[in-house]
Amino acid sequence: MNQDAVQTVLDLKDRTPPSFIAVEGAIGVGKTTLAKQLAETFNYQMLLENAEENPFLERFYQNQKNAALATQLFFLFQRSQQIQDLRQGDIFEPVRVADFLIEKDRLFAQLNLDEDEFQLYQKVYQQLTIDAPKPDLVIYLQASVDVLLSRIENRGINFEQRIAREYLESINEAYSEFFLYYDDAPLLIVNADELDVINRQDDYVQLVDYLLNIRRGRHYFNPTFI
Repeated sequence: MNQDAVQTVLDLKDRTPPSFIAVEGAIGVGKTTLAKQLAETFNYQMLLENAEENPFLERFYQNQKNAALATQLFFLFQRSQQIQDLRQGDIFEPVRVADFLIEKDRLFAQLNLDEDEFQLYQKVYQQLTIDAPKPDLVIYLQASVDVLLSRIENRGINFEQRIAREYLESINEAYSEFFLYYDDAPLLIVNADELDVINRQDDYVQLVDYLLNIRRGRHYFNPTFI
């Protein structure tokens, strides 16, 4: 990525980026890629989901029913610890970008756990002290199932190749419902079907230029091709 073009946008507009940006979306949509680009552009700290550290995730994609509870509880404890570490970090360097919202944990729990497992999950959640900072901007990357499947295939993680179309459809539906009512922070919904922040510099520059104008409310972004 040519940072000079992005820096020109920042310099000419003389605008201050949001202090805490959270990027969300379904598996394979490009959350971490965009979060890393934003962190580099704004010189922000990174807060990454690090899903690859979950030892139960591969088993979950092999047999969702048998491994769902262990997978979800690991993510819950992992994210709780990340937030605790964040709270104890350098208070003079609050700017950061994350590739997840803590609220996604409950979203996936509802999606993947049966009734008894979800009740257990709820009890564990209530015992944890999760005081997550509110983002100044949430970016929701929205993409079709066909695009998600293609990107999952291209990134070549073996156990992810077992992810079924039906599961991705259910994730997209859950995210759509969640963000339909989301109002905890300014929200930017991005059409990520054609978005390529790695190989098309114009996409990324347009997105940065757009998000720098957001202070409140709900917004929609579609990259335009020149």
